[in-house]
Amino acid sequence: MSVRVAEGIEFPDTSDGRRWVAAAVIIDERGNVFAQRRSGSRKVFPHCWDVVGGHVEEGEGMLDALAREVHEETGWTLSEVIADLCRLDWDPGDGSVRREVDYLVRVEGDLNRPTLEVGKHTEFMWVDESKVHLLHDARDPGDYFIADIVQKGLEAARALP
Repeated sequence: MSVRVAEGIEFPDTSDGRRWVAAAVIIDERGNVFAQRRSGSRKVFPHCWDVVGGHVEEGEGMLDALAREVHEETGWTLSEVIADLCRLDWDPGDGSVRREVDYLVRVEGDLNRPTLEVGKHTEFMWVDESKVHLLHDARDPGDYFIADIVQKGLEAARALP
């Protein structure tokens, strides 16, 4: 796998017994962020907007998980990890805390035609500043962390040289 990783990015040790989540905040050439809607049959956050990501599998490192999730959820290939945007711990209500790391990334592939995972995601959109509010869904206003992560991605993309 040939992925450019920006200087200063260090991937955590995912063999420490925690439930790690690798998340990709994908940007296009205009600095817009990719979002996809979870299907209604999903156990966690049904019908909600999300970024690309998922659990790190046993024996897998963060970078490998990031590349795998990008490919599984979009059909694209991870090409660059630009920034470590944020880290957060969350519990979807099952008592098992996830430690999520969100990275600003670039990918290769037809950005107008992602191959969404059948049964898991139903639609996508490229989000700019004017569309962040659409990510709020019908959720508790205190639970808009996807919109917050996308906003961080937009701000980081604007700051790129």
